[in-house]
Amino acid sequence: DNYPKGPTWQSVFHDLLGQGIFNSDGDTWLFQRKTAALEFTTRTLRQAMGRWVNRGIKLRFCPILESAQAKSEPVDLQDLILRLTFDNICGLAFGKDTRTCAPGLPENAFASAFDRATEASLQRFILPEFLWKLKKWLGLGLEVSLSRSLEEIDGYLATVIKTRKQELMSQQESGAHGHDDLLSRFMMKKKESYSDTFLQHVALNFILAGRDTSSVALSWFFWLITMHPTVEDKIVSEICSVLIETRGAGDVASWTEEPLGFDEIDRLVYLKAALSETLRLYPSVPEDSKHVENDDVLPDGTFVPAGSSVSYSIYAAGRMKSTWGEDCLEFKPERWISQIDGKFINHDQYRFVAFNAGPRICLGKDLAYLQMKTIAAAVLLRHRLTVVPGHKVEQKMSLTLFMKNGLLVNLHKRDLEGIIESLVVKKRAGGFNGNCNGVAGEGVAVYLSTEVTVA
Repeated sequence: DNYPKGPTWQSVFHDLLGQGIFNSDGDTWLFQRKTAALEFTTRTLRQAMGRWVNRGIKLRFCPILESAQAKSEPVDLQDLILRLTFDNICGLAFGKDTRTCAPGLPENAFASAFDRATEASLQRFILPEFLWKLKKWLGLGLEVSLSRSLEEIDGYLATVIKTRKQELMSQQESGAHGHDDLLSRFMMKKKESYSDTFLQHVALNFILAGRDTSSVALSWFFWLITMHPTVEDKIVSEICSVLIETRGAGDVASWTEEPLGFDEIDRLVYLKAALSETLRLYPSVPEDSKHVENDDVLPDGTFVPAGSSVSYSIYAAGRMKSTWGEDCLEFKPERWISQIDGKFINHDQYRFVAFNAGPRICLGKDLAYLQMKTIAAAVLLRHRLTVVPGHKVEQKMSLTLFMKNGLLVNLHKRDLEGIIESLVVKKRAGGFNGNCNGVAGEGVAVYLSTEVTVA
């Protein structure tokens, strides 16, 4: 309670996010948090996310990659994944397919307006408050872009909300099955009546929180994989070992006809470890700040006066020897897997803070892992990636840890036959020994989906 978002953050994002969950404190935040938490714990929302992700992968994302591979053309994987996750989060938030990840990579008015509004809002952080407010009053610079973008966003979402209300009313009268997106679920709450402005801010807050984070994490993940072929081999072997169990080894070509299902995704423990290791080294949000409500003293004895701001580096926290050991700069997924029983290790949330911690820990953490694992498995099952020669991968200083120049990669067809033959032989010989780190004994096992928590 002593370290809320604070007035500076709220002022910067108010025009875009209003009093939404991502931009509020106190009772306003608590009410939205409790309401949203009830939805995020339901299996229905997870199933809805799975449908949007799988449809986007099958119908648009993978065909784009396969077309580029056939033409020997490089792709900007960061841009493609950003488009895919934007479509997915919009589908989950308000049930509309924005179709930004489609052949030809079309522009979408809402997506473009959202990007411009986010960029303009972020610029306010680097300007004194009086200056950006003066520019807003005078209509100068990016404040003009922000104002126009917000008009487009408001118009788009007003239409979505109006249409959805009419659809829900018709469905209630006819007894038909309703929508399962987040916006509709808020609308269908019988004990509450939300204004259109509130509903709009609900949608925008979850889009901002859920779009860039997953896409940025996946971009760094694929880049790390290109530099660590041993890790890549273990991930692909794990995927194949699971599919041998669930789909059989008789018709490998059929494996790519449908994305992996919930049960298959849950069994990909080493993949989850590799994604977690990526987030440790390259957290999607590299830095955060809090407002100090009352005088306090930090554990190291530092006095922080009321009214000040405290900033901390999530990026640095994941690279501290005192926390992660002498090998803290190494990409080592095995640090997330128990050497005793092979289960995934849930490190203490205040040690691994990529998803925040405490009362504001990310509600969509499980959905994020579901989306990231599904996309990663779909790509690695089909393709081997190499970074385009001469392409420079750099971090972009922003609220989110984008790659400054994108991620240009060449795609090569994945040869699964040799991997599968080896796994089948080892299985028949009893080589699946339950070792989840994929390095000891006779190869990679069918990994367990159970987890342990380490304080």
